[in-house]
Amino acid sequence: MSAETIDLLRQRLAVLNPESLTIHDDSQRHAGHAGAREGGHYQLQIVAQAFAGKSTIARHRLIYDAAGDLMRGKIHALSIHAKVPGEV
Repeated sequence: MSAETIDLLRQRLAVLNPESLTIHDDSQRHAGHAGAREGGHYQLQIVAQAFAGKSTIARHRLIYDAAGDLMRGKIHALSIHAKVPGEV
């Protein structure tokens, strides 16, 4: 299921035209956690010009909007590191 979720998330995030995108399934570290039964835990590192001039919260909103219904089912938790090209 996690590979399918990662592929779906990649497809959804394509609207942000990322220069780089890494998604890591971290679900195994949360086995037994109540939310782990309903959706996975993922770490996201994304670099996109779409984040230029936006606050961290605004960047996360763009990601959540792109992920859409995945955030209410297949994804229980998403750790986000969203940067603009050249940002450290």
